[in-house]
Amino acid sequence: MIENVIIMGAAGRDFHNFNVYFKDNSRYRVVAFTAAQIPNIEGRSYPPELAGKMYPAGIPIRAEAELAGLIRENSIDLVAFSYSDVPYSEVMHKASIAMAENADFIMIGARYTMLKSAKPVIAVCAVRTGCGKSPTTRKICELLAKEGKKTVVVRHPMPYGDLRKQEVQRFSSYQDFGKMQCTIEEREEYEPLVDLGITVFAGIDYEKILRAAETEADIIIWDGGNNDTPFFAPDVHIVLFDPHRAGHELLYYPGETNMIMADIAIINKVNTAQPKNIDEVRHNIERHAPKARIILAESEISVNRPERIRGRRVLVVEDGPTLTHGGMAHGAGMIAARKHGAAVIVDPRPYAVGTLAKAYKTYPHIGPVLPAMGYSPAQVKDLETTIHNVDCDLVLFATPIKLNRLLSIDHPALRVSYTYRDHGKPDLEDALRPFLMKLFP
Repeated sequence: MIENVIIMGAAGRDFHNFNVYFKDNSRYRVVAFTAAQIPNIEGRSYPPELAGKMYPAGIPIRAEAELAGLIRENSIDLVAFSYSDVPYSEVMHKASIAMAENADFIMIGARYTMLKSAKPVIAVCAVRTGCGKSPTTRKICELLAKEGKKTVVVRHPMPYGDLRKQEVQRFSSYQDFGKMQCTIEEREEYEPLVDLGITVFAGIDYEKILRAAETEADIIIWDGGNNDTPFFAPDVHIVLFDPHRAGHELLYYPGETNMIMADIAIINKVNTAQPKNIDEVRHNIERHAPKARIILAESEISVNRPERIRGRRVLVVEDGPTLTHGGMAHGAGMIAARKHGAAVIVDPRPYAVGTLAKAYKTYPHIGPVLPAMGYSPAQVKDLETTIHNVDCDLVLFATPIKLNRLLSIDHPALRVSYTYRDHGKPDLEDALRPFLMKLFP
Protein backbone atom coordinates (compact mmCIF):
# COMPACT_ATOMS: atom_id res chain seq x y z
CA MET A 1 0.00 0.00 0.00
CA ILE A 2 1.34 3.44 -0.99
CA GLU A 3 1.50 5.99 1.83
CA ASN A 4 0.58 9.62 1.13
CA VAL A 5 3.14 11.99 2.65
CA ILE A 6 3.55 15.66 3.53
CA ILE A 7 7.07 16.92 4.25
CA MET A 8 7.15 19.92 6.59
CA GLY A 9 10.11 22.17 5.91
CA ALA A 10 11.72 25.53 5.25
CA ALA A 11 13.47 25.12 1.87
CA GLY A 12 16.44 23.11 3.05
CA ARG A 13 16.33 19.97 5.18
CA ASP A 14 12.94 19.10 3.65
CA PHE A 15 14.39 18.87 0.13
CA HIS A 16 17.37 16.86 1.38
CA ASN A 17 15.14 14.40 3.23
CA PHE A 18 13.05 14.01 0.10
CA ASN A 19 16.15 13.33 -2.01
CA VAL A 20 17.68 10.72 0.28
CA TYR A 21 14.55 9.06 1.71
CA PHE A 22 11.43 9.55 -0.40
CA LYS A 23 12.57 10.15 -3.99
CA ASP A 24 12.05 7.13 -6.28
CA ASN A 25 10.68 5.20 -3.28
CA SER A 26 7.57 3.37 -4.47
CA ARG A 27 6.34 2.98 -0.90
CA TYR A 28 5.54 6.70 -0.65
CA ARG A 29 3.79 9.42 -2.64
CA VAL A 30 4.80 12.89 -1.51
CA VAL A 31 1.70 15.04 -1.97
CA ALA A 32 3.19 18.36 -0.83
CA PHE A 33 5.88 20.20 1.03
CA THR A 34 4.82 22.80 3.57
CA ALA A 35 6.97 25.89 4.17
CA ALA A 36 7.68 27.86 7.35
CA GLN A 37 10.25 30.28 8.90
CA ILE A 38 11.30 31.92 5.61
CA PRO A 39 8.92 34.47 4.03
CA ASN A 40 7.45 33.86 0.56
CA ILE A 41 8.92 30.41 -0.10
CA GLU A 42 5.52 28.76 -0.41
CA GLY A 43 3.45 28.91 -3.59
CA ARG A 44 6.31 27.42 -5.59
CA SER A 45 6.81 23.87 -6.81
CA TYR A 46 9.60 21.37 -6.32
CA PRO A 47 10.21 20.94 -10.03
CA PRO A 48 9.88 17.64 -11.91
CA GLU A 49 13.50 17.92 -13.07
CA LEU A 50 14.54 17.48 -9.41
CA ALA A 51 11.62 15.41 -8.11
CA GLY A 52 12.23 12.42 -10.36
CA LYS A 53 10.18 10.10 -12.54
CA MET A 54 7.41 9.57 -9.98
CA TYR A 55 6.47 13.27 -10.05
CA PRO A 56 6.07 14.43 -13.68
CA ALA A 57 4.20 17.54 -12.52
CA GLY A 58 6.56 18.31 -9.62
CA ILE A 59 5.45 18.67 -5.99
CA PRO A 60 3.58 21.74 -4.70
CA ILE A 61 4.98 23.79 -1.80
CA ARG A 62 2.20 25.12 0.43
CA ALA A 63 2.07 27.31 3.51
CA GLU A 64 2.39 25.42 6.78
CA ALA A 65 -0.83 27.05 8.01
CA GLU A 66 -2.67 24.80 5.54
CA LEU A 67 -1.36 21.58 7.13
CA ALA A 68 -4.59 20.28 8.69
CA GLY A 69 -6.61 20.93 5.55
CA LEU A 70 -4.00 19.30 3.33
CA ILE A 71 -4.03 16.17 5.50
CA ARG A 72 -7.82 15.90 5.28
CA GLU A 73 -8.10 16.71 1.58
CA ASN A 74 -5.38 14.28 0.49
CA SER A 75 -5.88 11.38 2.94
CA ILE A 76 -2.35 11.86 4.26
CA ASP A 77 -0.88 8.89 6.10
CA LEU A 78 2.45 10.36 7.18
CA VAL A 79 3.81 13.82 8.05
CA ALA A 80 7.63 14.09 8.06
CA PHE A 81 8.95 17.01 10.12
CA SER A 82 12.01 18.35 8.31
CA TYR A 83 13.24 21.72 9.50
CA SER A 84 15.33 23.03 12.38
CA ASP A 85 15.68 25.43 15.30
CA VAL A 86 12.20 24.75 16.61
CA PRO A 87 11.28 24.59 20.32
CA TYR A 88 10.22 21.15 21.47
CA SER A 89 6.77 22.45 22.44
CA GLU A 90 6.23 23.72 18.89
CA VAL A 91 7.33 20.41 17.37
CA MET A 92 4.72 18.64 19.47
CA HIS A 93 2.04 21.16 18.49
CA LYS A 94 2.73 20.19 14.86
CA ALA A 95 2.65 16.51 15.79
CA SER A 96 -0.68 16.99 17.57
CA ILE A 97 -2.23 18.55 14.47
CA ALA A 98 -1.05 15.64 12.32
CA MET A 99 -2.20 12.97 14.76
CA ALA A 100 -5.57 14.66 15.32
CA GLU A 101 -6.09 14.35 11.56
CA ASN A 102 -5.17 10.63 11.77
CA ALA A 103 -1.70 10.93 10.22
CA ASP A 104 1.53 9.52 11.64
CA PHE A 105 4.27 12.03 12.51
CA ILE A 106 7.97 11.24 12.11
CA MET A 107 11.42 12.80 12.34
CA ILE A 108 13.99 10.95 10.24
CA GLY A 109 17.14 9.84 12.06
CA ALA A 110 20.10 12.20 11.73
CA ARG A 111 22.66 9.60 10.66
CA TYR A 112 20.25 8.01 8.19
CA THR A 113 20.32 11.16 6.06
CA MET A 114 24.09 11.73 6.16
CA LEU A 115 25.92 11.15 2.89
CA LYS A 116 29.37 9.53 3.03
CA SER A 117 32.26 11.44 1.53
CA ALA A 118 35.42 10.06 -0.03
CA LYS A 119 37.24 13.02 1.59
CA PRO A 120 37.49 13.88 5.29
CA VAL A 121 34.64 16.04 6.60
CA ILE A 122 34.59 18.49 9.50
CA ALA A 123 31.05 19.51 10.43
CA VAL A 124 30.41 22.85 12.13
CA CYS A 125 26.97 22.81 13.75
CA ALA A 126 25.22 24.44 16.70
CA VAL A 127 22.44 24.13 19.24
CA ARG A 128 20.74 27.36 18.05
CA THR A 129 20.88 29.81 15.18
CA GLY A 130 23.41 32.59 15.81
CA CYS A 131 25.89 30.70 18.01
CA GLY A 132 28.84 31.65 15.78
CA LYS A 133 29.19 28.82 13.27
CA SER A 134 30.34 30.99 10.38
CA PRO A 135 33.29 32.68 12.14
CA THR A 136 34.29 29.25 13.49
CA THR A 137 34.22 27.79 9.97
CA ARG A 138 36.52 30.57 8.79
CA LYS A 139 38.88 29.93 11.71
CA ILE A 140 39.04 26.21 10.88
CA CYS A 141 39.83 27.03 7.24
CA GLU A 142 42.65 29.27 8.46
CA LEU A 143 44.08 26.52 10.69
CA LEU A 144 43.93 23.96 7.89
CA ALA A 145 45.57 26.35 5.42
CA LYS A 146 48.52 26.57 7.84
CA GLU A 147 48.77 22.78 7.53
CA GLY A 148 48.81 23.05 3.73
CA LYS A 149 45.31 21.57 3.30
CA LYS A 150 42.95 22.73 0.57
CA THR A 151 39.50 23.30 2.04
CA VAL A 152 36.13 23.67 0.37
CA VAL A 153 33.10 24.76 2.38
CA VAL A 154 29.70 23.21 1.73
CA ARG A 155 26.96 25.37 3.17
CA HIS A 156 23.58 24.25 4.48
CA PRO A 157 20.94 24.95 1.77
CA MET A 158 19.23 28.28 1.20
CA PRO A 159 17.36 27.71 -2.11
CA TYR A 160 14.89 30.58 -2.00
CA GLY A 161 14.73 31.34 -5.72
CA ASP A 162 14.27 29.33 -8.93
CA LEU A 163 14.90 25.78 -7.75
CA ARG A 164 15.74 24.56 -11.27
CA LYS A 165 18.82 26.80 -11.24
CA GLN A 166 19.90 25.91 -7.72
CA GLU A 167 20.52 22.17 -7.90
CA VAL A 168 24.30 22.65 -7.53
CA GLN A 169 25.74 26.09 -6.79
CA ARG A 170 29.42 27.00 -6.72
CA PHE A 171 30.65 30.38 -5.46
CA SER A 172 34.21 31.59 -5.88
CA SER A 173 33.65 35.23 -6.92
CA TYR A 174 31.25 38.12 -6.40
CA GLN A 175 30.10 37.63 -9.98
CA ASP A 176 28.72 34.25 -8.90
CA PHE A 177 26.49 35.95 -6.31
CA GLY A 178 24.93 38.14 -8.98
CA LYS A 179 24.60 35.27 -11.46
CA MET A 180 22.75 33.18 -8.86
CA GLN A 181 20.66 36.16 -7.69
CA CYS A 182 21.66 35.55 -4.08
CA THR A 183 19.58 36.96 -1.26
CA ILE A 184 21.12 39.01 1.55
CA GLU A 185 20.96 35.93 3.76
CA GLU A 186 22.95 33.87 1.25
CA ARG A 187 25.55 36.57 0.67
CA GLU A 188 26.06 36.92 4.44
CA GLU A 189 27.21 33.31 4.54
CA TYR A 190 29.15 33.12 1.28
CA GLU A 191 30.92 36.49 0.93
CA PRO A 192 33.25 36.27 3.96
CA LEU A 193 34.51 32.89 2.76
CA VAL A 194 34.99 33.98 -0.83
CA ASP A 195 36.86 37.04 0.50
CA LEU A 196 39.33 34.54 2.00
CA GLY A 197 39.73 32.73 -1.33
CA ILE A 198 37.63 29.75 -0.23
CA THR A 199 35.18 28.13 -2.65
CA VAL A 200 31.67 27.54 -1.34
CA PHE A 201 29.12 25.00 -2.58
CA ALA A 202 25.40 24.97 -1.80
CA GLY A 203 22.11 24.15 -3.49
CA ILE A 204 19.56 21.32 -3.37
CA ASP A 205 21.04 17.99 -4.47
CA TYR A 206 23.71 17.36 -1.86
CA GLU A 207 24.84 14.08 -3.40
CA LYS A 208 25.88 15.97 -6.54
CA ILE A 209 27.20 18.87 -4.47
CA LEU A 210 29.36 16.53 -2.39
CA ARG A 211 30.85 14.83 -5.44
CA ALA A 212 31.67 18.21 -7.01
CA ALA A 213 33.28 19.47 -3.78
CA GLU A 214 35.39 16.31 -3.47
CA THR A 215 37.14 17.11 -6.75
CA GLU A 216 38.47 20.41 -5.35
CA ALA A 217 39.30 19.69 -1.70
CA ASP A 218 41.66 17.83 0.59
CA ILE A 219 39.07 18.28 3.33
CA ILE A 220 35.44 19.42 3.27
CA ILE A 221 33.96 21.74 5.87
CA TRP A 222 30.21 21.34 6.42
CA ASP A 223 28.94 24.78 7.47
CA GLY A 224 25.56 24.10 9.05
CA GLY A 225 22.48 26.28 9.13
CA ASN A 226 20.19 26.96 12.08
CA ASN A 227 20.83 24.07 14.51
CA ASP A 228 20.41 21.36 11.89
CA THR A 229 22.41 18.14 11.88
CA PRO A 230 24.99 17.61 9.09
CA PHE A 231 24.02 16.32 5.64
CA PHE A 232 27.45 14.66 5.37
CA ALA A 233 28.80 12.04 7.80
CA PRO A 234 31.47 13.96 9.72
CA ASP A 235 34.89 12.70 10.75
CA VAL A 236 34.87 15.53 13.29
CA HIS A 237 31.60 16.94 14.61
CA ILE A 238 32.02 20.44 16.12
CA VAL A 239 29.04 21.99 17.91
CA LEU A 240 28.69 25.62 19.04
CA PHE A 241 26.87 26.69 22.21
CA ASP A 242 25.63 30.17 23.19
CA PRO A 243 25.66 30.96 26.94
CA HIS A 244 23.44 33.99 26.29
CA ARG A 245 20.76 31.31 25.73
CA ALA A 246 21.87 28.87 28.41
CA GLY A 247 19.62 25.83 28.60
CA HIS A 248 18.44 26.10 25.00
CA GLU A 249 20.70 23.18 24.15
CA LEU A 250 18.06 21.02 25.89
CA LEU A 251 14.98 22.73 24.47
CA TYR A 252 15.29 23.03 20.67
CA TYR A 253 15.07 20.51 17.84
CA PRO A 254 17.49 19.19 16.68
CA GLY A 255 20.10 21.15 18.64
CA GLU A 256 20.17 18.60 21.44
CA THR A 257 20.89 15.89 18.86
CA ASN A 258 23.95 17.87 17.75
CA MET A 259 25.07 18.21 21.37
CA ILE A 260 24.82 14.47 22.01
CA MET A 261 26.81 13.67 18.84
CA ALA A 262 29.51 16.32 19.39
CA ASP A 263 33.21 15.47 19.31
CA ILE A 264 34.19 19.06 20.14
CA ALA A 265 31.85 21.38 22.06
CA ILE A 266 32.64 25.09 21.79
CA ILE A 267 31.07 27.39 24.37
CA ASN A 268 31.21 30.66 22.46
CA LYS A 269 30.71 34.33 23.46
CA VAL A 270 32.21 33.78 26.92
CA ASN A 271 33.60 37.33 26.80
CA THR A 272 30.07 38.79 26.99
CA ALA A 273 28.14 36.07 28.88
CA GLN A 274 27.44 35.70 32.60
CA PRO A 275 29.73 33.15 34.34
CA LYS A 276 26.73 31.29 35.79
CA ASN A 277 25.33 30.82 32.27
CA ILE A 278 28.67 29.50 31.02
CA ASP A 279 28.69 27.05 33.93
CA GLU A 280 25.13 25.93 33.12
CA VAL A 281 26.04 25.18 29.51
CA ARG A 282 29.20 23.33 30.56
CA HIS A 283 27.18 21.23 33.03
CA ASN A 284 24.65 20.29 30.34
CA ILE A 285 27.40 19.25 27.94
CA GLU A 286 29.20 17.19 30.57
CA ARG A 287 25.96 15.45 31.50
CA HIS A 288 24.56 14.75 28.03
CA ALA A 289 27.72 14.56 25.86
CA PRO A 290 30.42 13.34 28.26
CA LYS A 291 32.79 12.32 25.45
CA ALA A 292 32.86 15.79 23.87
CA ARG A 293 35.97 17.88 24.42
CA ILE A 294 34.89 21.28 25.72
CA ILE A 295 36.69 24.47 24.74
CA LEU A 296 35.86 28.13 25.35
CA ALA A 297 35.77 30.84 22.69
CA GLU A 298 34.99 34.51 22.29
CA SER A 299 33.02 36.29 19.62
CA GLU A 300 35.35 39.24 19.20
CA ILE A 301 33.42 42.36 18.20
CA SER A 302 35.23 45.20 16.43
CA VAL A 303 34.24 48.50 14.83
CA ASN A 304 36.32 50.66 12.53
CA ARG A 305 36.41 54.20 14.01
CA PRO A 306 34.26 53.40 17.07
CA GLU A 307 34.61 56.99 18.30
CA ARG A 308 31.95 57.94 15.75
CA ILE A 309 29.37 56.08 17.85
CA ARG A 310 29.84 58.05 21.09
CA GLY A 311 27.05 60.48 21.79
CA ARG A 312 25.17 59.60 18.59
CA ARG A 313 21.60 58.49 17.96
CA VAL A 314 22.24 55.07 16.46
CA LEU A 315 20.12 52.67 14.41
CA VAL A 316 21.36 49.12 14.96
CA VAL A 317 20.91 46.63 12.08
CA GLU A 318 21.46 43.03 13.20
CA ASP A 319 21.82 39.65 11.45
CA GLY A 320 18.28 38.65 10.46
CA PRO A 321 18.05 34.90 11.24
CA THR A 322 19.71 35.38 14.64
CA LEU A 323 16.82 37.65 15.64
CA THR A 324 13.93 35.89 13.91
CA HIS A 325 13.90 32.11 14.38
CA GLY A 326 17.12 32.40 16.43
CA GLY A 327 15.05 34.03 19.16
CA MET A 328 17.53 36.76 20.17
CA ALA A 329 16.26 40.22 21.12
CA HIS A 330 19.48 41.76 19.77
CA GLY A 331 22.97 40.78 18.69
CA ALA A 332 26.52 42.09 18.26
CA GLY A 333 25.38 45.49 16.99
CA MET A 334 23.61 46.37 20.23
CA ILE A 335 26.62 45.24 22.26
CA ALA A 336 28.93 47.45 20.16
CA ALA A 337 26.59 50.46 20.35
CA ARG A 338 26.42 50.28 24.14
CA LYS A 339 30.13 49.58 24.55
CA HIS A 340 31.13 52.62 22.50
CA GLY A 341 28.75 55.07 24.14
CA ALA A 342 25.80 55.59 21.83
CA ALA A 343 23.58 58.29 23.31
CA VAL A 344 20.35 56.68 22.06
CA ILE A 345 19.50 53.37 20.40
CA VAL A 346 16.79 54.51 17.99
CA ASP A 347 13.86 52.09 17.90
CA PRO A 348 13.15 51.23 14.22
CA ARG A 349 9.82 49.53 14.86
CA PRO A 350 7.64 52.64 14.36
CA TYR A 351 9.36 53.27 11.02
CA ALA A 352 9.18 49.72 9.61
CA VAL A 353 7.29 49.15 6.35
CA GLY A 354 5.96 46.17 4.42
CA THR A 355 7.52 42.82 5.23
CA LEU A 356 9.71 44.35 7.94
CA ALA A 357 6.65 45.63 9.82
CA LYS A 358 5.15 42.16 9.47
CA ALA A 359 8.35 40.57 10.83
CA TYR A 360 8.03 42.52 14.08
CA LYS A 361 4.51 41.16 14.52
CA THR A 362 5.63 37.60 13.72
CA TYR A 363 8.63 37.85 16.09
CA PRO A 364 7.52 40.14 18.95
CA HIS A 365 10.60 39.25 21.04
CA ILE A 366 12.84 41.40 18.78
CA GLY A 367 14.10 44.46 20.62
CA PRO A 368 14.77 48.00 19.32
CA VAL A 369 16.96 46.79 16.45
CA LEU A 370 16.35 46.13 12.76
CA PRO A 371 16.74 42.59 11.37
CA ALA A 372 18.65 42.62 8.06
CA MET A 373 16.06 40.61 6.16
CA GLY A 374 16.36 40.39 2.38
CA TYR A 375 14.85 37.15 1.11
CA SER A 376 13.44 38.86 -2.00
CA PRO A 377 13.97 42.09 -3.98
CA ALA A 378 10.75 43.46 -2.45
CA GLN A 379 12.00 42.77 1.06
CA VAL A 380 15.39 44.36 0.28
CA LYS A 381 13.45 47.46 -0.79
CA ASP A 382 11.45 47.35 2.47
CA LEU A 383 14.71 47.17 4.40
CA GLU A 384 16.15 50.11 2.49
CA THR A 385 12.98 52.19 2.98
CA THR A 386 12.82 51.40 6.70
CA ILE A 387 16.43 52.52 7.20
CA HIS A 388 15.71 55.70 5.23
CA ASN A 389 12.67 56.42 7.43
CA VAL A 390 14.53 56.18 10.75
CA ASP A 391 15.57 59.50 12.27
CA CYS A 392 19.12 58.76 13.39
CA ASP A 393 22.69 60.09 13.22
CA LEU A 394 24.36 56.80 12.35
CA VAL A 395 23.51 53.30 11.09
CA LEU A 396 25.48 50.49 12.71
CA PHE A 397 25.47 47.38 10.51
CA ALA A 398 26.22 44.17 12.45
CA THR A 399 25.94 41.78 9.52
CA PRO A 400 28.66 39.63 7.89
CA ILE A 401 28.56 41.69 4.67
CA LYS A 402 28.74 45.38 3.77
CA LEU A 403 25.05 46.04 3.30
CA ASN A 404 25.67 49.56 2.05
CA ARG A 405 27.00 47.95 -1.15
CA LEU A 406 23.54 46.47 -1.74
CA LEU A 407 21.36 49.26 -0.34
CA SER A 408 21.09 52.95 -1.08
CA ILE A 409 21.53 54.58 2.33
CA ASP A 410 21.46 58.30 3.12
CA HIS A 411 22.66 58.05 6.71
CA PRO A 412 26.33 57.75 7.71
CA ALA A 413 27.13 54.10 8.44
CA LEU A 414 29.63 51.92 10.28
CA ARG A 415 30.07 48.18 10.22
CA VAL A 416 30.43 45.87 13.20
CA SER A 417 32.41 42.69 12.56
CA TYR A 418 32.78 39.64 14.75
CA THR A 419 35.40 36.93 14.56
CA TYR A 420 36.26 33.69 16.35
CA ARG A 421 38.84 34.00 19.10
CA ASP A 422 40.14 31.26 21.40
CA HIS A 423 39.65 31.84 25.13
CA GLY A 424 42.62 30.19 26.77
CA LYS A 425 43.69 26.56 26.56
CA PRO A 426 42.78 24.08 25.23
CA ASP A 427 42.08 26.03 22.06
CA LEU A 428 40.49 24.99 18.77
CA GLU A 429 43.80 23.95 17.25
CA ASP A 430 44.53 21.74 20.28
CA ALA A 431 41.09 20.13 20.02
CA LEU A 432 41.43 19.44 16.29
CA ARG A 433 44.98 18.11 16.36
CA PRO A 434 44.27 14.47 17.37
CA PHE A 435 41.54 14.18 14.75
CA LEU A 436 43.77 15.63 12.02
CA MET A 437 46.58 13.24 12.96
CA LYS A 438 44.19 10.34 12.35
CA LEU A 439 42.87 11.81 9.09
CA PHE A 440 46.30 12.75 7.73
CA PRO A 441 48.81 10.34 9.36
